[in-house]
Amino acid sequence: MSATVPPASPGQPAAPALRSSRKVATASLIGTTIEWYDFFIFGTAAALVFGQVFFPSVDPLTGTLSAFGAFAVGFIARPVGGAVFAHFGDRIGRKPMLVYSLLLMGAATVGMGLLPGYDTLGIWAPILLVTLRFLQGFGVGGEWGGAALVAVEHAPAHRRGYYGSWPQVGVPLGLVMGTATFAVLSAVLTDEQFLAWGWRVPFIGSIALIGVGMWIRLGVHESPVFQKTMDEKAANRMPVVEALRTYPKEILLAAGSFLATNSTFYVGSVWLVTYATQELAYERTTILTANAFLSLSDIPMILLFGLLSDRLGRRPMFLAGMGCLALFAVPYFWLVSTSNVWLFTLGGLVVQACRSAVYGPQSAFFAEQFSTRMRYSGASLAYQIASILGGVAPLLCTALVAWTGSLYAVAGYVAFIALVSMGCSYLMTETLRTGLRDETATPAAVDGRTGTP
Repeated sequence: MSATVPPASPGQPAAPALRSSRKVATASLIGTTIEWYDFFIFGTAAALVFGQVFFPSVDPLTGTLSAFGAFAVGFIARPVGGAVFAHFGDRIGRKPMLVYSLLLMGAATVGMGLLPGYDTLGIWAPILLVTLRFLQGFGVGGEWGGAALVAVEHAPAHRRGYYGSWPQVGVPLGLVMGTATFAVLSAVLTDEQFLAWGWRVPFIGSIALIGVGMWIRLGVHESPVFQKTMDEKAANRMPVVEALRTYPKEILLAAGSFLATNSTFYVGSVWLVTYATQELAYERTTILTANAFLSLSDIPMILLFGLLSDRLGRRPMFLAGMGCLALFAVPYFWLVSTSNVWLFTLGGLVVQACRSAVYGPQSAFFAEQFSTRMRYSGASLAYQIASILGGVAPLLCTALVAWTGSLYAVAGYVAFIALVSMGCSYLMTETLRTGLRDETATPAAVDGRTGTP
């Protein structure tokens, strides 16, 4: 049964025009696609070549663990970047933060493409790689909150879920671009060429994408609800601290609700690339192509679930997605273990649907948990806290299989975190009827599960 969204109350900004909403959502989508492309190509390179280029002095397993450890550094940096960007995003605006995060990400990514390997720089090569990965994570930590809020705050009240899902599409699009680039290079280059210089092409080529992203983002206007806060000089001096003080439960529950979605994304897009090619006899190009197809399938599903959340609610989408993921964890890894790419893809499609049920409505759901003065801070902290455990998922999966010798240990891990996310989602506030919180709303003013005043 659909819910009726109330009209804006007196004193609130007028509902944005649909044309403006589409323009801002499109700009957010393009910008996030470029940033996530930069972030994800590191994961693919870590799975395929970084162990040999930057950690050649150790055995292959240790080299893979070291490469995934460097990959995880970006996720450790994300909450730090999220907090810093959120502080200024809630004080001076969403738009400047989107520009700065894109510049930082671009500089770090191009730097990786130009970085000599261990054979040239010795121990300084992996040290510099980890440093640049930290800067990447710091930049992307500020990206999601700004892009999601700009789209949601510009959207009409009855379409926040739908337009909030547009920047979410930047994640699969960025992954498709990165994976497809590596797949093409892997297909046309010899192994020696790919290892020597081919893997650097996606990193250095990012400089052109950053230029496009900058041109688009400089044309985006500040969101009307935040501009109203600035006009009233109501911006918080310490928004991150105030968000932690005012909304601790909301931040932790939102982080928990996103844990399984974020973690399983990196299990499939990073860890399985290594495991499937090294242990299950899949061809490297075949797995990269399958992952690119699966990421493309995400796009319509994310938009659909975002739209459905505008009629059925945000929380039901989260609960359905995580419940199905918990039930499908073991069958999924059985399909993967067959070494049949068609069954691999079939299982991946089901998992993608489970994640999309969360990822589609997420921007609107998280944004609606917090008031305007602390919205960037609260939403970013929740997202990036979940990202820490998501980033170490490839490392955990490698360790679990090495310890148990069984792929089903990873299935158990996926089922467990899906249940954790389902529980957190159940305890969150349904926000479809209440919409964006105004400055007078407090967490205690809304019932924690139904969203009823």
